[in-house]
Amino acid sequence: MNKAELINATAEKSGLSKKDSEKAINALIETITDSMKKGEKVQLVGFGVFEVKERPERMGRNPRTKEQIKIPASKTPMFKAGKALKDSIA
Repeated sequence: MNKAELINATAEKSGLSKKDSEKAINALIETITDSMKKGEKVQLVGFGVFEVKERPERMGRNPRTKEQIKIPASKTPMFKAGKALKDSIA
């Protein structure tokens, strides 16, 4: 499902117009993104948790040259599904 299909499905289920559904979905995505940029965790009970994990600096290897390289520290967005979501899929 892509974003346009999500907007259409949301409009059908909520009774909102497609334009209003698009605004709501965009606002949700923007709010989650802004919170994660601040380092905050976004927890939607029953659905899951969006958070930022910090990955430490580490040593890696270039597969072509076999030379060791330093991989810098980074931040990665993570999503952990909630129990209700897991149970509904299984």
